[in-house]
Amino acid sequence: MVQTVPGVTILAPVSQQHAEILSAEALSFVALLHRIYNPRRKALLKRRDDRQKELDAGKLPDFLPETAAVRADPGWKCAPPAPGLVDRRVEITGPVDRKMVINALNSGATQFMADFEDSHAPTWANNLDGQVNMRDAVRRSISYTGPNGKSYKLRDDGKLATLLVRPRGWHMQESHLLIDGEPCSASLFDFGLYFFHNARASLAVGEGPYFYLPKMESHLEARLWNDVFNTAQDCLRIPRGTVRATVLIETLLASFEMEEILYELRDHSAGLNCGRWDYIFSFIKKLRNHPQFVLPERGAVTMTSPFMDAYVRLLIKTCHKRGVHAMGGMAAQIPIKNDPAANTAAMAKVRADKEREVTAGHDGTWVAHPDLVLIALEIFNKHMPQPNQLHVRREDVQVTQADLLNLQGGRFLAEGGITEKGLRDNIYIGLAYMEAWLRGSGCVPIHNLMEDAATAEISRSMLWQWVRHGAKTRDGKTVTAPWVQQLLREELDGLRAKMGPEAYARSKYDLAAQLFESTCLGGPYSDFLTLLCYDHIVAKPAARM
Repeated sequence: MVQTVPGVTILAPVSQQHAEILSAEALSFVALLHRIYNPRRKALLKRRDDRQKELDAGKLPDFLPETAAVRADPGWKCAPPAPGLVDRRVEITGPVDRKMVINALNSGATQFMADFEDSHAPTWANNLDGQVNMRDAVRRSISYTGPNGKSYKLRDDGKLATLLVRPRGWHMQESHLLIDGEPCSASLFDFGLYFFHNARASLAVGEGPYFYLPKMESHLEARLWNDVFNTAQDCLRIPRGTVRATVLIETLLASFEMEEILYELRDHSAGLNCGRWDYIFSFIKKLRNHPQFVLPERGAVTMTSPFMDAYVRLLIKTCHKRGVHAMGGMAAQIPIKNDPAANTAAMAKVRADKEREVTAGHDGTWVAHPDLVLIALEIFNKHMPQPNQLHVRREDVQVTQADLLNLQGGRFLAEGGITEKGLRDNIYIGLAYMEAWLRGSGCVPIHNLMEDAATAEISRSMLWQWVRHGAKTRDGKTVTAPWVQQLLREELDGLRAKMGPEAYARSKYDLAAQLFESTCLGGPYSDFLTLLCYDHIVAKPAARM
């Protein structure tokens, strides 16, 4: 039985192994952070809602006049890179599954971002198993034996990737843990447990507690994280500035506050990352009421699209101006083992993407599969023989509000186009990902790409946008709710026929379809699919402890 602390209630079963994570001291630490900072978190979420209402009413995002002095001041810099974060040329990302953690740390990548967010389905067991795996990884004691008897352990040459952890975003809560009767902030739950158990152990191996911060929409949300870091370090008597965090610029509003976000985190900052897939999702979500910002299907929205290119150039310039890393985006391709020609074409796309990033001035990049590490390393080693490109200042770059919103005067949709195949792909990806997530898997190979929550969000948001604004396909057919519903039924029928009735009945496809349909037809719009689905993976309450 877990030793409890006053005001903390656990509403789910706790195994003996998980009880080691949920110690009285650790729970007290998480409760302290929650009690201090959850009111501010909720106020900032209310601010998000207020800003969305302004956008819906026609006020487009822009650089903030009240923080112009921060952007104009050349005198401030962020902290210099911390140990293990000087050279970040190839980072691999993935969920906190035990086998994945071992393979990622062994992969030859310079860093591994262990993900409690978009590639992770936050069931109670997954969350706590992940914390156990992080504890063992930091202490270099992690090992795993698969069902087939194959054993996995850390390489013994010391060449392990530096570990970074991504907690869930400010919008999520952990419903299995109540503090003073309210669900705990999921961000503070993930961060607090990891930091409490591993901050000192990370320092002992010559690194530190390093993080990626997702889904932020303003510098005030970054300020909240900075205050959390200071409190956490003070409580454990660790010097301030020990924590380092890279912020994913994956929301449209954050792209207008990059310098301010770095300023708020300047003593703890490790730079910014181009979270490209969530950024496309955010672009649609924030501007969803405006027909002039309708996007074509996903394949036509690339990093060379005008609004995406502007976002990348501004991020690189901003980071290097302030002395921190500008990280590139995810290569979601995975090896295609049964089709050499398709695999060659897929790897060519990876090479072109990574070459674009390194020549633009990025200091590193992301991959989703260990086999892509060598490809990305080869390209970055060729073009970046030094540890980073902080010296590439990009002073030639001048990015305006219009650049960050540039869809070529409305031509972008017409040139990119929408097809029935594009609609079906969006429906299939949304269904397949949500079905897997509801079963507890947050990282899913679909159509030879490693999909996570961000790409499912793009899929349903594009459908919503096309229906809402009556977008037309290349052959002139209007995208309507009845048509999308018809295609959804056809995709479900195809899945049922392919799987067979018994396997289909055991799946979560009917539930996934019900939830997906509720938010892709141009009517009610859920801010996040993960919020829409979360209650369906919450464990039934156990006896209160």
